[in-house]
Amino acid sequence: MEPIKVQSEGGLNVTLTIRLLMHGKEVGSIIGKKGETVKKMREDSGARINISEGNCPERIVTITGPTDAIFKAFAMIAYKFEEDIINSMSNSPATSKPPVTLRLVVPASQCGSLIGKGGSKIKEMRESTGAQVQVAGDMLPNSTERAVTISGAPEAIIQCVKQICVVMLESPPKGATIPYRPKPASTPVIFSGGQVRADPLGASTANLSLLLQHQPLPAYTIQGQYAIPHPDTLAFLLSVLLVNLWGSWPADPQHKSPSKMYLLLHDLLGEHTKSQHLVSISQRFLSRFES
Repeated sequence: MEPIKVQSEGGLNVTLTIRLLMHGKEVGSIIGKKGETVKKMREDSGARINISEGNCPERIVTITGPTDAIFKAFAMIAYKFEEDIINSMSNSPATSKPPVTLRLVVPASQCGSLIGKGGSKIKEMRESTGAQVQVAGDMLPNSTERAVTISGAPEAIIQCVKQICVVMLESPPKGATIPYRPKPASTPVIFSGGQVRADPLGASTANLSLLLQHQPLPAYTIQGQYAIPHPDTLAFLLSVLLVNLWGSWPADPQHKSPSKMYLLLHDLLGEHTKSQHLVSISQRFLSRFES
């Protein structure tokens, strides 16, 4: 990583918190092997760098500290991403180097100040720094924050971040801010009582609602000292799978009946896994849907 040189901002010593939105690969890059890279960034910049927990496709990286420390941390991240781009090009036929891109998460109430009247402020940032700056029109899901994307050479990104920090200091957020929290990569979780947390196979909410109108399922059964998935829960998951394979739960008995779905279950389980026990379980489960 190249040495970082960031000049002081005229003695400005204000503590700021800036949030970044990163993909898993980007987070892995700044964490480094055994956390060595992020540890060095913290030590060299003097900023607190925290990475949100969770099995999420996106993570929030929070950088807190005096402005000088924040600028140093951003510089180190920008140069690390440029290093990753250069390394990835060594095995690629591409000849032009793509720009470094960072995504800030900013309260929506401050975005107007970043854009300026008639777009004047954001235009000034682009022209004075050479970076491309885009403010998302929509708020991030379940939050009052927007993504601000900055692209360009590391030097341009650093200068742009400085200007954004100045604007954010001059125009504090108005009202309460609901922070954006990335959703975890979902897997089906069925709790006692048949509650479904998520459906990774893509079944529509309507399909799941149809399934959940029927008798609740126990989540686990106890055998000896071990808790294993309850057989009816396995049948439920298989039924959800079939809903996705078929596209929708059969509504027209003359077109697609639960009995036909059972036959497909029988084929899948009986032929491929030879599990007649599960076939029997699935038959009992699907019989609940027959009038």
